[in-house]
Amino acid sequence: MKQDKTRITIMTMNLRFGLAPDGENGWQYRKPLVAEVLKKYSADFLGFQEANHFQADFLSRALPGYQVLGQHNKALDWWQSNLIVFHRSWKCLEQKHYFLSDTPDVTSKLAGSKWPRQCVIGLFQRENDQIIVANTHFDFDPIVQEKSAGLVMNFLSEFTTGLPVVIVGDFNANPGSPAHVLFKTQGFDMVFDPVLDPVLDQGITTTFHGFGGRDKGEQIDWILYKGGLTSVSQQVVTDSFSNRFPSDHYPVRAGFVWP
Repeated sequence: MKQDKTRITIMTMNLRFGLAPDGENGWQYRKPLVAEVLKKYSADFLGFQEANHFQADFLSRALPGYQVLGQHNKALDWWQSNLIVFHRSWKCLEQKHYFLSDTPDVTSKLAGSKWPRQCVIGLFQRENDQIIVANTHFDFDPIVQEKSAGLVMNFLSEFTTGLPVVIVGDFNANPGSPAHVLFKTQGFDMVFDPVLDPVLDQGITTTFHGFGGRDKGEQIDWILYKGGLTSVSQQVVTDSFSNRFPSDHYPVRAGFVWP
């Protein structure tokens, strides 16, 4: 697919890990639905959370014009990775994997975190344009989430400053949470931000629906951006197939123009 060089499109999706005992919503039933969504909604960069290795392999097959960044610890079949899948028109100049902890280079977690959470960051270039893209997945406790947001900011400081930056992920928190406030103080805007878009119904755009397709009032999947990018389109992808859903989260997709 020919890419529009004047704009960039980003999508984030919690894939729901494929080893979960989800019955009729198990991965074997959902993967053709994921393929349909990926075929319909193209993007320069896609951030996936909760990806088992066989799901990462599936994405490589479903997106032949893309490369996959962030697959970690392949020795463990159950491992869940945060993946950045990027269009071949972009070149990855630098990439790093971190754990959201005080020892980010080894498998570890913050006190109060249920799971070892991760963050993957890449520096990408297309012609004369460069952008930093991060993909992460926060734990559940608000204090841990705020600490995790601070860690992500520290990780980003290791990359070239002054470039456009996009952070995508499942933050397990709604807008207005301590983590969201911290990102705002660091200059990040958010797609579907209720502060910037008062037309939104009571400030909440549901992204987690638990395979039910219902409005649970949980806007936990975010696209954050800074560095002069201007959001020109935004969409929560609510496609279903005979009342079946590709994941228990809706993907979020946004288009930007360059500064």
